[in-house]
Amino acid sequence: MTEIVHVTPRRRLPVLTGILVLIALAILISLGTWQVERLHWKEGLLADIAARQAASPVPLADIEAMAAAGGDIEYRKVTATGRYINNKERHFFATWRGQTGYYIYTPLELADGRILFVNRGFVPFDNKEPEMRMQGQLTDQQTVTGLAREKLPGKPSWVVPDNDVAKNIFYWKDLDVMASSVGLEKSSVIPFFVDADSTPNPAGLPIGGVTQVDLPNDHLQYAFTWYGLAAVLIVVVAISWFRKGAKTPQQ
Repeated sequence: MTEIVHVTPRRRLPVLTGILVLIALAILISLGTWQVERLHWKEGLLADIAARQAASPVPLADIEAMAAAGGDIEYRKVTATGRYINNKERHFFATWRGQTGYYIYTPLELADGRILFVNRGFVPFDNKEPEMRMQGQLTDQQTVTGLAREKLPGKPSWVVPDNDVAKNIFYWKDLDVMASSVGLEKSSVIPFFVDADSTPNPAGLPIGGVTQVDLPNDHLQYAFTWYGLAAVLIVVVAISWFRKGAKTPQQ
């Protein structure tokens, strides 16, 4: 009588599963740790911006020197003096506190003849044209205090509409085109903007102080998500192993 010998196959699957679990766990923990590092970086950045906005304004020349040296001028408080060239203002489509309208970018001619584009603030849609807000068209020498804003290197995204220069409607802040569209030489234009502060203008328009620091800080939430998924994975694997160990082999 021939004896039938049952050979138990090598159980490679549990070993492979264990390796995959360890790899997945390492990835999840790494992603969570990366988000914690990003959280600390973002908190430091926000604190730095807040400190810049709270600091005393410095002369325009100081910001120019910093920009020329490759320094970060974004949101630094600055002051400049000159005369607005009101007939060359440019209009940037914007929403301010739920209302649609425009930010008014007006060239400020400095004493040395150079030009600084100043975001004087927001006007409602119906006040786009200068004749609808003549009291705010300042003509004598002005000193403006505001925040330095860096020039954009290019169109922010393909979803942003192209600027309609013919209608004087800008959807992204193209400083070079803003200048050339009103006949200003690029060499005479300071290569950054200034957002005017909330100092009231005659008749209330434009409304200054419109700078929005929109830097989302969801890194803590993301870190909890990745660490939570890692914890869930550990629990699921532990339960699976416990159930397998509790099974009694059939005789």
